[in-house]
Order: sequence, then C-alpha cells, then structure tokens
Amino acid sequence: MAIVKVSKKGWVVIPHDIRARHGIRPGDKVHIIDYGGQIALVPALKDPIHELRGMFKGGPPLTEALLEERRKEREREEEKMKRWESRGEAHA
Repeated sequence: MAIVKVSKKGWVVIPHDIRARHGIRPGDKVHIIDYGGQIALVPALKDPIHELRGMFKGGPPLTEALLEERRKEREREEEKMKRWESRGEAHA
C-alpha cells in the first residue's frame, strides 16, 4: 500500500508502479469516486465504445428475451380484455 501526501493545491501523485500496472499515462483521465467515506481512483476508459465492445458476448440473447417478455405481456393483456368483455363491461 502506497502512502502519498496531498499538496496545498490538492494534487496527489500516483506512484509509478501503480500507474504502470493500470496503464495510466500522462494526460489520461481518472474518476474520483466517493464511496461513503472511502475514496477510489478509477482509470477512465480511453475509448469506451471500443473497450466495452463485446462485453455481453456469450450471454443470453437480449433481443429474444425482450421479445419473449413482450409476447407474455400481450397475452396477459388479451386475457384481461377477454375477462372484461365476458362480464359485459365492454358495452358500458
């Protein structure tokens, strides 16, 4: 664990070995996140679209799951309409 000193301007130097391990280079951006009393420094993604591409690969097909959920919802609504019509409330 590295201990660093905060300057008068609020600057903190990230030790070289940690920068190297996480690929942080001069000019890179990092997120500073406050976790309710704990502070985390998280490297920002350099190219979010490229780096997140394929993150759901191998997972369930989300389009099919959405279509299945919509089908079930439509069936529930149709069943409600049938019950509603059978009570004679459709002509009210």
